[in-house]
Amino acid sequence: MTSQHDGAFDRMDQVQARARGIDRVVEILEFLRASRRPIGIGDLAKRIAAPRSSLYEIIGRLTEAGILETVDQEGRVFFGRAVYLYADAYLDSQPLVRNGRDEVIRLAETTGETAQLCMLIGNKYTVAHMQPGSNLFRISSETGILVPIPWTASGRLLLAGMSEAQIRALIPPEDYRLPDGRRIEIEDFLHDVRDAHARGFAVTTALADEFTTCLAAPVVDATDRPVATICFVIPARTPEDRQAELMEKLIAGGRAVSRQLRG
Repeated sequence: MTSQHDGAFDRMDQVQARARGIDRVVEILEFLRASRRPIGIGDLAKRIAAPRSSLYEIIGRLTEAGILETVDQEGRVFFGRAVYLYADAYLDSQPLVRNGRDEVIRLAETTGETAQLCMLIGNKYTVAHMQPGSNLFRISSETGILVPIPWTASGRLLLAGMSEAQIRALIPPEDYRLPDGRRIEIEDFLHDVRDAHARGFAVTTALADEFTTCLAAPVVDATDRPVATICFVIPARTPEDRQAELMEKLIAGGRAVSRQLRG
């Protein structure tokens, strides 16, 4: 006879198994988002340290739902068409992303410069939308790639309103190390955050890329909390008067999107 305790343990095992399955789904989707390329199930199992047998079942179910799809005869998988529909529904429900994207497109078309809508995901920075400029010297970065906050002008604006203790707790120590090996001192970064908040814009040059300057202006919600930035990524040699002209357009664009968020 099965005791009540045995039944409780069975239910607990089932709950834990479902939780592990959900965690595995998140791992798969996150790996594909970060790698941005199809992968075979065997290679995927190695990369995320998962049993191949369980991956076949999970990927099979995700494929049935259209979230993943097989892309070639080798059986490699990547995001499926349903993901586009989910993203489209998200854009319809999110005025920040929708209006920010429209403003970025407008700025790129009217100035010829590469424009971006940027925001934070956890303790990292990412480009949510990018519109390349028409100028001969084009600078671009991939959307959705997670980048250390201190590497960016936007990061200095997006942390406005946070205390120094909160910022120290948020950013891992290794994120202050730039790609070329230089290190940003934490005190200097905290000063930059305060300065960007006071001025209402941020400018950085030669951080993640020695040849680029980034200009950023904030988008704020109804409580004046920064929720995104609109940016120009331009050559580091761009004259100061041109930078000032572009910054005026960014600030105006950020304010326009902020007004739309307030309804």
